[in-house]
Amino acid sequence: MCTPTLGMIVRDFLDENFPDRLCGRGGLIPWPSRSPDITPLDFFLWGFVKNIVYKIPVPSLDELKRRIVTAVQNVFPQMLENTWREIEFRF
Repeated sequence: MCTPTLGMIVRDFLDENFPDRLCGRGGLIPWPSRSPDITPLDFFLWGFVKNIVYKIPVPSLDELKRRIVTAVQNVFPQMLENTWREIEFRF
């Protein structure tokens, strides 16, 4: 659950019903800057790519670009479908 502002009653309700899934001020997940909303890919794709790219220190900009391309090429359609299914299951 993501929201820019919440009253304490609403925040308590969401935290009780959706533990550890509230993002924003006071939540486990920080509200992303300049983002009107978060998609399931924010919770899967960028973390997946980041884990591959930064597995070991990046020595150069060219290597960083290469690793990003390689990481994205390792994302298979089934992985994305599973991500969407998981979100549908949770909500």
